[in-house]
Amino acid sequence: MPSVSELADIVTAFVRGHEAWAIPIVFLLAFGESLAFISLLIPATVIMWGIGALVGASGISFWPLWVAAGVGAGLGDWVSYWLGYHYHDQIARMWPLNRHPQLLPRGHAFFEKWGIAGIFIGRFLGPLRAIVPLVAGACEMPRHQFQLANWSSAFIWSGWTLGAGAVGVTWLQQL
Repeated sequence: MPSVSELADIVTAFVRGHEAWAIPIVFLLAFGESLAFISLLIPATVIMWGIGALVGASGISFWPLWVAAGVGAGLGDWVSYWLGYHYHDQIARMWPLNRHPQLLPRGHAFFEKWGIAGIFIGRFLGPLRAIVPLVAGACEMPRHQFQLANWSSAFIWSGWTLGAGAVGVTWLQQL
């Protein structure tokens, strides 16, 4: 199995050679990065930084990639929330929650205290990115509050993630 950097290099090279695939690839990366449990297997943020660097270096259009990443991230969190909301009893018995039974009560207290700000902030905390929506669903956070934070943070996160690579390359070229 390739390392994180090797996988990032493979995907970035593919996008460089096949720009028409950039939008669906970015969508799938953001969706996978935001989907509970799957996000632990995909180094999507690193790959998206690399794709963002291609935006800065090769002139691939930023805006369609930003929309694709925002929609992918929002849908990934929506699915994670839905799973938590509808299967919270079963999810509480699954790894990693079954090994840490205090997480759901603590998650519930967290969402009672922070509300939608907790969802928004959770998007930017790497390892927690996909677990926060799952726990929000399992704690039965109101859907409209969740979706407001989900979609607004998805587009800000996607702009930041892709933009970091694009701005970084532009900055390095000016040195």
